[in-house]
Amino acid sequence: MEFLILVPILLIFFAGIRIIRPTHRGLVERLGKYNRFATPGFNWIIPLIDRMVIVNVTEQMVDAQPQEIITFDNLNARVDAQVYFKVMNDEDSVKSSQYNVNDYQWQVVNLARTTLRNIIGTLTLKSANSERDKINGELLTTLSKETKNWGMEIVRTELKEIDPPQDVQSTMNKVVKAENEKIAALDYANAVERQADGEKRSEIKKAEGVKQGKILEAEGEAEAIRLVNEAANKYFIGNAQLLRKLEALETALADNAKIVIPSGSDLVNVIGEMAGVLPLDRSK
Repeated sequence: MEFLILVPILLIFFAGIRIIRPTHRGLVERLGKYNRFATPGFNWIIPLIDRMVIVNVTEQMVDAQPQEIITFDNLNARVDAQVYFKVMNDEDSVKSSQYNVNDYQWQVVNLARTTLRNIIGTLTLKSANSERDKINGELLTTLSKETKNWGMEIVRTELKEIDPPQDVQSTMNKVVKAENEKIAALDYANAVERQADGEKRSEIKKAEGVKQGKILEAEGEAEAIRLVNEAANKYFIGNAQLLRKLEALETALADNAKIVIPSGSDLVNVIGEMAGVLPLDRSK
């Protein structure tokens, strides 16, 4: 008899066991009314009377799903975004996620899609692509404000793609290609110009070297003339008669004539000095 009573009790006990993981929280409802908050670990509810709703409180991601949005410059851009959020793990937040909104994940997706249409509709396609951080910031701010009573936190938003129509994309690709070719041509022209400048500077330096060489050569010749003039001034100024004798000697030598010059003559001394030979001193 006791066994027959014990078996139903055990069945009811085991049927009411609920184990909650650390990543979840539970809401226990009794006869359709909220009864208590269930934390991670062992929990027990009354079968057929109590109902437990399990809520995930870890960070989740939903895709806003690709959609066609008309930009400010009347282009149909294909836009997609991702929203990262989590239900806060306190009792009030978990209750709000279940009792203040119906299917919060679906609601976040639709709210993100509507917000994207409002934001990108005020931007041109070019500015939308260049201002992704701004779009993400505005989307995050709007979602955080609208979901404040849903017991959740919008962690971040990421704009996955903003794709223009195929014909616009083809045109943009051609523009980018033309710009790249222009940059390459400018780089080549600059390289050729730098090479020409180098060659020009080399020729200038070579010409300057030739010019300097000629200047030095002219200066050498001028110095030689100066030395000759100094020698002429040294030996022949005031010695016109001696100069006549040298001229006569030069003429005679040119005709292979033999001329005897007295050993004590000044002419011998002059010739010897010019030739670098001194006459012998016969007095020793």
